[in-house]
Amino acid sequence: MDLAREHGLSPQAVRNYEQAGVLPAAARTAAGYRVYTPVHAQALRAFVALVAGHGHATATAIMRAVNRGAVDEALRLVDDSHCQLVEDRRTVQAVEVALRDLAPVAPERGGTFIGPLAARLGLRPATLRAWEAAGLVRPGRDRRTGYRVYDAADVRDVMLVHQLRRGGHLLAQIAPLITQVRSAGGVAPLESTLRVWRDRLSARGRAMLAGAAELDAFLRVRAAASAGSAAGGPD
Repeated sequence: MDLAREHGLSPQAVRNYEQAGVLPAAARTAAGYRVYTPVHAQALRAFVALVAGHGHATATAIMRAVNRGAVDEALRLVDDSHCQLVEDRRTVQAVEVALRDLAPVAPERGGTFIGPLAARLGLRPATLRAWEAAGLVRPGRDRRTGYRVYDAADVRDVMLVHQLRRGGHLLAQIAPLITQVRSAGGVAPLESTLRVWRDRLSARGRAMLAGAAELDAFLRVRAAASAGSAAGGPD
Protein backbone atom coordinates (compact mmCIF):
# COMPACT_ATOMS: atom_id res chain seq x y z
CA MET A 1 0.00 0.00 0.00
CA ASP A 2 1.59 3.27 -1.19
CA LEU A 3 -0.08 5.26 1.57
CA ALA A 4 1.61 3.19 4.26
CA ARG A 5 4.93 2.91 2.43
CA GLU A 6 5.40 6.69 2.20
CA HIS A 7 5.63 6.94 5.99
CA GLY A 8 7.21 3.57 6.76
CA LEU A 9 3.98 2.27 8.24
CA SER A 10 2.28 -1.07 7.94
CA PRO A 11 -1.07 -1.32 6.11
CA GLN A 12 -2.61 -2.32 9.43
CA ALA A 13 -1.35 0.90 11.03
CA VAL A 14 -3.10 2.91 8.32
CA ARG A 15 -6.31 0.98 8.92
CA ASN A 16 -5.95 1.60 12.64
CA TYR A 17 -5.60 5.34 12.02
CA GLU A 18 -8.76 5.28 9.94
CA GLN A 19 -10.60 3.41 12.67
CA ALA A 20 -9.35 5.92 15.26
CA GLY A 21 -10.71 8.84 13.21
CA VAL A 22 -7.30 10.20 12.30
CA LEU A 23 -8.04 9.52 8.62
CA PRO A 24 -11.38 10.10 6.92
CA ALA A 25 -13.47 6.98 6.41
CA ALA A 26 -12.44 5.24 3.19
CA ALA A 27 -14.88 4.11 0.52
CA ARG A 28 -15.02 0.39 -0.30
CA THR A 29 -14.94 -1.51 -3.54
CA ALA A 30 -17.56 -4.13 -4.36
CA ALA A 31 -15.09 -6.68 -3.01
CA GLY A 32 -14.80 -4.80 0.26
CA TYR A 33 -11.32 -3.32 -0.26
CA ARG A 34 -10.64 0.17 1.07
CA VAL A 35 -10.04 2.92 -1.47
CA TYR A 36 -7.63 5.59 -0.28
CA THR A 37 -7.52 8.90 -2.14
CA PRO A 38 -5.20 11.92 -2.19
CA VAL A 39 -7.33 13.27 0.67
CA HIS A 40 -6.29 10.31 2.83
CA ALA A 41 -2.67 10.70 1.77
CA GLN A 42 -2.62 14.34 2.84
CA ALA A 43 -4.46 13.53 6.06
CA LEU A 44 -1.74 11.06 6.98
CA ARG A 45 0.99 13.57 6.10
CA ALA A 46 -0.71 16.16 8.29
CA PHE A 47 -1.05 13.73 11.20
CA VAL A 48 2.57 12.61 11.07
CA ALA A 49 3.72 16.25 10.95
CA LEU A 50 1.42 17.26 13.79
CA VAL A 51 2.68 14.45 16.01
CA ALA A 52 6.22 15.81 15.76
CA GLY A 53 5.20 19.22 17.09
CA HIS A 54 2.14 18.61 19.26
CA GLY A 55 2.46 15.01 20.42
CA HIS A 56 0.38 11.96 19.53
CA ALA A 57 -2.65 12.72 21.72
CA THR A 58 -3.09 16.31 20.55
CA ALA A 59 -2.43 15.42 16.91
CA THR A 60 -5.07 12.69 17.12
CA ALA A 61 -7.59 15.09 18.65
CA ILE A 62 -6.90 17.68 15.95
CA MET A 63 -7.40 15.22 13.11
CA ARG A 64 -10.53 13.74 14.65
CA ALA A 65 -12.01 17.21 14.98
CA VAL A 66 -11.27 18.06 11.34
CA ASN A 67 -12.65 14.77 10.07
CA ARG A 68 -15.96 15.30 11.82
CA GLY A 69 -16.19 18.84 10.47
CA ALA A 70 -15.26 20.68 13.69
CA VAL A 71 -12.46 22.76 12.17
CA ASP A 72 -12.78 25.53 14.77
CA GLU A 73 -12.22 22.99 17.52
CA ALA A 74 -9.16 21.65 15.71
CA LEU A 75 -7.70 25.14 15.41
CA ARG A 76 -8.38 25.78 19.10
CA LEU A 77 -6.39 22.66 19.94
CA VAL A 78 -3.54 23.95 17.81
CA ASP A 79 -3.72 27.32 19.59
CA ASP A 80 -3.71 25.65 23.01
CA SER A 81 -0.61 23.69 22.09
CA HIS A 82 1.15 26.87 20.93
CA CYS A 83 0.19 28.55 24.22
CA GLN A 84 1.84 25.66 26.08
CA LEU A 85 5.00 26.15 24.03
CA VAL A 86 4.99 29.86 24.94
CA GLU A 87 4.57 28.97 28.62
CA ASP A 88 7.43 26.46 28.41
CA ARG A 89 9.66 29.13 26.86
CA ARG A 90 8.79 31.55 29.63
CA THR A 91 9.60 28.91 32.20
CA VAL A 92 13.04 28.33 30.70
CA GLN A 93 13.67 32.07 30.61
CA ALA A 94 12.56 32.42 34.21
CA VAL A 95 14.90 29.64 35.32
CA GLU A 96 17.78 31.21 33.40
CA VAL A 97 17.14 34.57 35.05
CA ALA A 98 16.82 32.93 38.45
CA LEU A 99 20.08 31.07 38.00
CA ARG A 100 21.86 34.19 36.79
CA ASP A 101 20.68 36.20 39.80
CA LEU A 102 21.27 33.39 42.27
CA ALA A 103 24.11 34.31 44.57
CA PRO A 104 26.64 31.58 45.38
CA VAL A 105 25.73 29.78 48.56
CA ALA A 106 28.63 29.32 50.94
CA PRO A 107 28.48 26.26 53.17
CA GLU A 108 27.40 27.24 56.64
CA ARG A 109 28.83 25.41 59.57
CA GLY A 110 26.02 23.42 61.11
CA GLY A 111 23.49 24.84 58.62
CA THR A 112 20.95 27.54 59.36
CA PHE A 113 17.55 27.51 61.03
CA ILE A 114 14.26 28.59 59.52
CA GLY A 115 14.03 31.92 61.34
CA PRO A 116 17.38 33.39 60.23
CA LEU A 117 16.94 32.06 56.67
CA ALA A 118 13.46 33.56 56.36
CA ALA A 119 14.69 36.88 57.74
CA ARG A 120 17.60 36.93 55.28
CA LEU A 121 15.21 36.60 52.32
CA GLY A 122 12.47 38.84 53.73
CA LEU A 123 10.05 35.92 54.02
CA ARG A 124 7.88 34.56 56.78
CA PRO A 125 8.84 31.17 58.26
CA ALA A 126 5.34 29.99 57.33
CA THR A 127 6.26 30.53 53.66
CA LEU A 128 9.26 28.22 53.96
CA ARG A 129 7.10 25.63 55.68
CA ALA A 130 4.58 25.86 52.83
CA TRP A 131 7.36 25.30 50.29
CA GLU A 132 8.51 22.31 52.28
CA ALA A 133 4.95 20.90 52.31
CA ALA A 134 4.91 21.31 48.50
CA GLY A 135 8.11 19.26 48.23
CA LEU A 136 10.22 22.19 47.02
CA VAL A 137 12.57 22.24 50.01
CA ARG A 138 13.67 19.30 52.14
CA PRO A 139 15.56 20.54 55.21
CA GLY A 140 16.92 18.13 57.74
CA ARG A 141 16.20 18.22 61.45
CA ASP A 142 18.42 19.00 64.38
CA ARG A 143 18.74 15.75 66.34
CA ARG A 144 18.59 17.45 69.71
CA THR A 145 15.85 20.04 69.20
CA GLY A 146 13.97 18.73 66.14
CA TYR A 147 14.23 22.16 64.51
CA ARG A 148 14.60 22.42 60.76
CA VAL A 149 18.19 22.81 59.59
CA TYR A 150 18.95 24.11 56.09
CA ASP A 151 22.31 23.11 54.64
CA ALA A 152 23.90 24.78 51.59
CA ALA A 153 21.86 22.73 49.09
CA ASP A 154 18.65 23.53 50.97
CA VAL A 155 19.47 27.24 50.98
CA ARG A 156 20.17 27.06 47.25
CA ASP A 157 16.75 25.48 46.67
CA VAL A 158 15.04 28.10 48.84
CA MET A 159 16.71 30.92 46.95
CA LEU A 160 15.82 29.42 43.58
CA VAL A 161 12.19 28.96 44.62
CA HIS A 162 12.18 32.53 45.90
CA GLN A 163 13.43 33.85 42.56
CA LEU A 164 10.87 31.86 40.58
CA ARG A 165 8.01 32.87 42.87
CA ARG A 166 8.97 36.51 42.38
CA GLY A 167 8.71 35.82 38.65
CA GLY A 168 5.09 34.77 39.10
CA HIS A 169 5.50 31.01 38.82
CA LEU A 170 3.20 28.71 40.74
CA LEU A 171 4.52 26.10 43.16
CA ALA A 172 3.31 23.31 40.86
CA GLN A 173 5.38 24.81 38.03
CA ILE A 174 8.47 25.18 40.19
CA ALA A 175 8.45 21.65 41.62
CA PRO A 176 9.79 19.85 38.52
CA LEU A 177 12.50 22.49 38.11
CA ILE A 178 13.74 21.95 41.65
CA THR A 179 13.73 18.22 40.99
CA GLN A 180 15.94 18.84 37.95
CA VAL A 181 18.35 20.91 40.03
CA ARG A 182 18.65 18.08 42.54
CA SER A 183 19.04 15.36 39.92
CA ALA A 184 21.64 17.43 38.08
CA GLY A 185 23.66 17.72 41.28
CA GLY A 186 23.37 21.47 41.60
CA VAL A 187 22.82 24.65 39.64
CA ALA A 188 25.91 24.58 37.40
CA PRO A 189 25.13 21.24 35.71
CA LEU A 190 21.57 22.47 35.15
CA GLU A 191 22.84 25.11 32.73
CA SER A 192 23.68 22.42 30.18
CA THR A 193 20.25 20.90 30.78
CA LEU A 194 18.68 24.27 30.00
CA ARG A 195 20.58 24.44 26.72
CA VAL A 196 19.16 21.07 25.75
CA TRP A 197 15.73 22.23 26.88
CA ARG A 198 15.98 25.37 24.70
CA ASP A 199 17.06 23.31 21.70
CA ARG A 200 14.10 20.98 22.17
CA LEU A 201 11.69 23.90 22.39
CA SER A 202 13.13 25.35 19.18
CA ALA A 203 12.78 21.99 17.44
CA ARG A 204 9.21 21.74 18.69
CA GLY A 205 8.43 25.20 17.35
CA ARG A 206 9.82 24.30 13.93
CA ALA A 207 7.84 21.05 13.95
CA MET A 208 4.69 23.00 14.77
CA LEU A 209 5.28 25.19 11.72
CA ALA A 210 5.69 22.12 9.53
CA GLY A 211 2.57 20.60 11.05
CA ALA A 212 0.58 23.77 10.40
CA ALA A 213 1.60 23.73 6.74
CA GLU A 214 0.55 20.09 6.29
CA LEU A 215 -2.71 20.66 8.19
CA ASP A 216 -3.51 23.66 5.99
CA ALA A 217 -2.81 21.54 2.91
CA PHE A 218 -5.15 18.85 4.23
CA LEU A 219 -7.92 21.40 4.85
CA ARG A 220 -7.53 22.66 1.28
CA VAL A 221 -7.56 19.19 -0.27
CA ARG A 222 -10.51 18.18 1.88
CA ALA A 223 -12.48 21.30 0.91
CA ALA A 224 -11.71 20.80 -2.78
CA ALA A 225 -12.84 17.17 -2.61
CA SER A 226 -16.08 18.16 -0.89
CA ALA A 227 -16.73 20.84 -3.49
CA GLY A 228 -16.08 18.35 -6.28
CA SER A 229 -18.50 15.86 -4.76
CA ALA A 230 -21.18 18.53 -4.43
CA ALA A 231 -20.67 19.67 -8.04
CA GLY A 232 -20.94 16.10 -9.30
CA GLY A 233 -24.16 15.39 -7.44
CA PRO A 234 -27.65 15.32 -8.89
CA ASP A 235 -29.35 18.58 -9.96
